[in-house]
Amino acid sequence: MPDDGPVLPAVGATSVGVAELRAAETQRADRLFADPFAASFVRAAGPSEHPGEDARRRQRRAALGSWVVVRTRFLDELVLGACARGCRQVVIFGAGLDARAFRLTWPDKLRVFEIDLPEVLEFKEQVVRTEGWRPACERITVPVDLSGNWGRPLADAGFDAGSGVTWLAEGLLAYLSPEASDSLVSRAAELSPAGSRLGLTLASGRRLEAWREAHPDGTGEPGDYVALWRSAGAEQAVEWLAGNGWRADVYDIAERAASYGRPLDRDAPRAGGARLVDAERL
Repeated sequence: MPDDGPVLPAVGATSVGVAELRAAETQRADRLFADPFAASFVRAAGPSEHPGEDARRRQRRAALGSWVVVRTRFLDELVLGACARGCRQVVIFGAGLDARAFRLTWPDKLRVFEIDLPEVLEFKEQVVRTEGWRPACERITVPVDLSGNWGRPLADAGFDAGSGVTWLAEGLLAYLSPEASDSLVSRAAELSPAGSRLGLTLASGRRLEAWREAHPDGTGEPGDYVALWRSAGAEQAVEWLAGNGWRADVYDIAERAASYGRPLDRDAPRAGGARLVDAERL
């Protein structure tokens, strides 16, 4: 498939790395979640670029691995908890190679909308068709650039703004401008009845500042995902989200990892400053 299928854009290609980390977690006896679909996405994307990586890159990859595993478990619990309380619409922003529509146990009449760039969804659909997968819910893809007007395409795909919804934006906002991030969360609020949920991951502003200081020309190494970041999450996330219509609880990766029985080693590299958000529509 890598030779004759669609070529993933740079931001979409980061989803392959996330799928690789989810596939590795699935192999663990003490896994925090199971994603049996992730390995197929990785194989379809072609050979890994990791062989021969130096110690610094391995350390960076280890920190990213902890972050991806914890945030995946966090958002799984958030969305399933919302569905247990009656939510029947889920919208995944920047869905990439997310397999929640296939791997989670959903209630009846649940619809999952996956929004991402057309090239990313085309690649994903090739794998889905080749593998013969069937979603565990009604799955609807919405090919659109999230930096533009995504509300109309979502409505055209059947989204009901009058019904409760859970929005997920995992590992996404850093790749959007601050203005686009503001627009995304405020527009989601406009389309959400009271009680709807929003699950977010927010990047570390300190991490982005350090990267920019170390790379004044704006050029990163191959596989350096921070080179693609356009912004970092608001430092005062609770206040930022309140101003956009959401009441938020914000969590630290170390606290969540410990709550899942997977405490981070004291000296282990970690995604310092990154945060997990569970917000409710006011």
